[in-house]
Amino acid sequence: MSLINLETIHLGLTNLRLHKLRSLLTALGIIFGVAAVICMLSISEGASADEMRMIQLLGTQNIIVNSVKPEETTEASEGTQRLLEYGITEDDVRLIRRTIPHIDRIVPLKSVAYSVRRRDKRFDGKVIGTTPDFFDVVNVSVARGRRLTDLDMEERAKVCVIGSEVSRAIFAFEDPIGQSLFAERYEGTVPYVVVGVLEEIHTAGAPARGVDDRDINREIYFPFSTSVSRYGAITLKPSTGAMEFFKLEYSGLYVHVDELDHVEPVSEMVTRVLEYGHDKVDYEVRVPLARLKMAQKKMRNDQIILGCIAGISLIVGGIGIMNIMLATVTERTREIGIRRALGAKRRDITVQFLVETVVLSAAGGLCGVVLGCSAAYAINQFAAWDTIIRWWSVGVSFSLSVFIGVFFGMYPAISAARLDPIEALRCE
Repeated sequence: MSLINLETIHLGLTNLRLHKLRSLLTALGIIFGVAAVICMLSISEGASADEMRMIQLLGTQNIIVNSVKPEETTEASEGTQRLLEYGITEDDVRLIRRTIPHIDRIVPLKSVAYSVRRRDKRFDGKVIGTTPDFFDVVNVSVARGRRLTDLDMEERAKVCVIGSEVSRAIFAFEDPIGQSLFAERYEGTVPYVVVGVLEEIHTAGAPARGVDDRDINREIYFPFSTSVSRYGAITLKPSTGAMEFFKLEYSGLYVHVDELDHVEPVSEMVTRVLEYGHDKVDYEVRVPLARLKMAQKKMRNDQIILGCIAGISLIVGGIGIMNIMLATVTERTREIGIRRALGAKRRDITVQFLVETVVLSAAGGLCGVVLGCSAAYAINQFAAWDTIIRWWSVGVSFSLSVFIGVFFGMYPAISAARLDPIEALRCE
């Protein structure tokens, strides 16, 4: 690099130092623009990652079938008792297993109670009969103790695995392993020995959100064979002004498919099988894979929209730089004339002003990166929102700040270089 170029760069930096406050105010648009890009994208990434985790907990190779109370049975006469029969049956499960290919396993669910008790402590949470495969298909691990086993199924054992919130509420500072819980039903309470505590599930910024519409942190799981032999198909659930008995063989199913490519075709076949065996729509079929694809598409759209919105502030910052530099050119017209008279070329004048704009935008970009990352961290700590800062969002926002500095600084620099030296010297 030639001496004149080094001197030109030095002059540009010196002018910025001489006008510190003006330089800072000029760079504010870039600073807040870069910070807005990083902060908004980090919030979007955090929210999307939470949604992705929730859907992955559902299992992308699963098809979730739930028993649903039909609309025509939702209203009960006050002060009456009645038996409602609906939902998935053993015949449905047998037909699905026999006629639909590519099914790896079917995991049944059976809700038998809606609260548990231990001594003077009571907790509202579903008591659900299921098989050991449940913990595999929904990707839930045991934090302490063990999960249900095939031996528990064979022996119809009176054991259970509880969610983390159940453990905190019922046992507080005690060790729950080996202790007994009582499932509350209309015919009385039934004891179950706790053999395991599930890991706490965190999704959507709060541990209360679990798999699908259920909250695993608040549920109790025991062997499905025990639920069938002990409770049969009838469950009592009180409602306002009535006592309703449900004859419900299965509360739900997790149909696990052997390969990802077969999930959507198998879900369509499951729907057709249920349509064939049911006169009314007392079931619903959910496909986590379809939800995952929709969530991914939504995440991409959100990133584009938020990036464009935040990018506007960068453009506004660039316009501010251009305005200040144009004013600077007018203010320093005589200086430019003197430099030209002493032999400076147009290129040197252009470089001098470009150095100022690039330094302003680059310094503003760096300050914006620090401010944006700090804001994202503060939101995560104090607002309890998950924020994720991606390296590409930092790189893109900083690169844009430099590009905008060059783009919007080019016109003032060229305008300064094109000034006539004689006219410039006459300027007061």
